[in-house]
Amino acid sequence: MTDGILLIDKPANMTSFGVVARVRRVLSQLNGKKTKVGHCGTLDPFATGLLILCVGKECRNAGNYTKLDKVYESTFRLGQTSSTGDSEGEITEGSDRQPDREEIEQILALFTGQITQIPPMHSAIKINGQRAYHLARKGKEVEMPTRTVTIHSIEALDYTYPELKIRTHVSSGTYIRSLAKDIGRALGVGAYCSELRRTRIADWDVAQAQTLQDFGVTD
Repeated sequence: MTDGILLIDKPANMTSFGVVARVRRVLSQLNGKKTKVGHCGTLDPFATGLLILCVGKECRNAGNYTKLDKVYESTFRLGQTSSTGDSEGEITEGSDRQPDREEIEQILALFTGQITQIPPMHSAIKINGQRAYHLARKGKEVEMPTRTVTIHSIEALDYTYPELKIRTHVSSGTYIRSLAKDIGRALGVGAYCSELRRTRIADWDVAQAQTLQDFGVTD
């Protein structure tokens, strides 16, 4: 392939840039020349699931893919909070109260529609020209800008305390880690996102995607 899009199922513990670099290397070898590759919306390193990659001339159309709605399946761990909003941060104990399923459903309903959220400090958002996660790693505290996002639907798939598994259909720019934090706060017990998988971007499904191994990546 020299131009077009690729659907990749990103593995855990790899950055989106890491996926791009590996795919670029394989395509450049196959095409016999350096091939331009870019992603259309990052996934956190701990997350898995669908990445749309633009190849060659299609990179100029990357903006057509970045603002699309997305579907995620995630696991929230109740009763604890995290400095990064996921399992990689510093974990702090919250309340040991165990909300019942009815309370969970009531709280989730409050987060349907347009909501305001604050992106995690450990995110790729630029603050004064610098990525927020770079500033966080330097120990600098900055005020993260609020943003309005849309939660089209949110569904509890399973709940066995302390783990709440949900599926969300959201607008571009929604941070599931922030959603976990806000839901934990609304429940009064605290929460963070322990697992995250992107299953759809618009009409593209992760079932259509290749793994890196399928694509010929060996490391």
